[in-house]
Amino acid sequence: MSSPDGGRPITATEAARRWDPWTPSVVAARLASCPAPWAVAGGWALDLFAGAISRAHDDIEITVPRMDFPQIAAAFPEYEWDVVGSGELWPYALAASNPELHQTWLRDPFTGAFHLDVFREPHDGDTWICRRDPTITLSYTELIRTTANGIPYLVPEVVLLFKAKANRPKDHADFLRVLPLLPEYRLTRLNSWLTQLYPDHPWLTEIYAPAVVPTTAE
Repeated sequence: MSSPDGGRPITATEAARRWDPWTPSVVAARLASCPAPWAVAGGWALDLFAGAISRAHDDIEITVPRMDFPQIAAAFPEYEWDVVGSGELWPYALAASNPELHQTWLRDPFTGAFHLDVFREPHDGDTWICRRDPTITLSYTELIRTTANGIPYLVPEVVLLFKAKANRPKDHADFLRVLPLLPEYRLTRLNSWLTQLYPDHPWLTEIYAPAVVPTTAE
C-alpha cells in the first residue's frame, strides 16, 4: 500500500489507552436522522443478532458506503476524524481519498479519546462490495438487519467472513457462539465465501460438523 504523507505511527498500546467506545444505542441515537445505510459491524453486530452481550468490547465499528461517509460525519460536528491503517494515523483530509484506507476513527478534539470506528466500504450504488473479494456482493437490503429497538447491524455471515481472516481467539469464540443460531441459507453463504477466500480455513470443518450430544451414565 502506498501511504499518504502526513501520517504518524500509533501503537496498539496507545490505541487501547485512548479508546473509549460508545455503545450501539448511543451511536444509533446520534445517527437517528442519518439517511445513509449504516450498520453496526464487528463483535457488537453479532451480539445484536444474538440478542445478548457476550463479552466486553474494546471498540465499536460501523459500516457505511464510502461515498456516504460525509452524512455520518455531519451527525458529529463537534468531533474530528482520523484515518487509520498499517499502524499509522492521518488527519481525515490528508488520507480520505486513498482507496486502500477505509478505517476512520472519531476523535474527541479535547480529550483525544476515540469513540467510534467507521468503515468506509466500496459499493456500486445500492450494492455492497466486499473489499477482500469484489465478486462477493450483497444489496444493502440484504446486508443490513435491524433490532427490535431500531439499531441496524450487519448480517452475521458478513461479520464472520471478516473475522475469519485474523481468527483470533475472540473471533473463534464469536463464531462458535453464533454458529448454532444461523439458518441454513446463512450457513451456506458463509461456507461458500470462506471456501472462496480461505479454502483451508479451519472453520470450514466446523460449519457442518455434527453436534456432539452428551451421553448420560446408566
